[in-house]
Amino acid sequence: MPKPEPKPKTTTKMKIIYEPSGPAREYSPLAANLFRGCGCRCEYCYAPSVLRMSRQAFGRPDARSDVLKHLAADAKKLAAAGDPSARPVLLCFTCDPYQPLEFAPGVGGLTRRAIEILENRQIPVRILTKRPMSALMRDGLMLQYADVDFGVTLSFTDDADRQAAEPGAESVSDRAQALQFAHQWKLSTWLSLEPVIAPAQAIGVIQWTADWVDVFKVGKLNHDKARESEIDWREFLFQALRLLTDLGAKYYIKDDLWSHADREIRDTWPKRTDQHPTDEHPTPNAQVNGDGEKPQSAEQEA
Repeated sequence: MPKPEPKPKTTTKMKIIYEPSGPAREYSPLAANLFRGCGCRCEYCYAPSVLRMSRQAFGRPDARSDVLKHLAADAKKLAAAGDPSARPVLLCFTCDPYQPLEFAPGVGGLTRRAIEILENRQIPVRILTKRPMSALMRDGLMLQYADVDFGVTLSFTDDADRQAAEPGAESVSDRAQALQFAHQWKLSTWLSLEPVIAPAQAIGVIQWTADWVDVFKVGKLNHDKARESEIDWREFLFQALRLLTDLGAKYYIKDDLWSHADREIRDTWPKRTDQHPTDEHPTPNAQVNGDGEKPQSAEQEA
């Protein structure tokens, strides 16, 4: 029996930047979490259990210790290891980079400074937020950079349902308008369509925002088997693919949703029509492992 291939040695040790695994890897090859906790207080969030925090404690966020100092050191190492343009860094998975704390006196500005640190090393930035209007109107730093991917999580069209699920996030209308502004201002835009709690509303989001979104990343609901079992995921996938195709929209179907595709779907549509080839190639000589805040089973439901 042949011996298994040895694991590659880690040549670049990071404290803040890390390589996501599992479903999170479908969103970005690298990521960094700037805060411990999140003020969006999403009822479906996986992060408190991953970080072994109560939901009450997680809802009282704080900046991670020396986060910018460590991020600057990580960025220097990553840039020195090879061409960093192949490895965008996503902000953030276990917290929202534009949660209210980002704008709090004396504490805020972490995300703004993190973008500056990464951009100064020519490392592309990928944003994922439920507070995009705040990002654009209260900061807007990413407008200065051509290689920032501006991502918004949105899966509701009914703001009452959004309020119940995401009480600290921005309204659905603010998020849609922020996407419109970002598109008009020539930012690269993408939409994270998950978690899908109300499939009809998720389909409505595609129809509503298609003119302003460059790429849709479509997933499902996880970490809630009772509600998951009530949804016909094959039918949702069929409806989403048909609409995305009719609209001529670029998309990526996440693995967990694509697993519900039957032969009819697989013979009719590809799993993805977007292409981000640079995401797939590691930086030469850089195997990145973060020290902390790394989700062990990360979904994009924070």
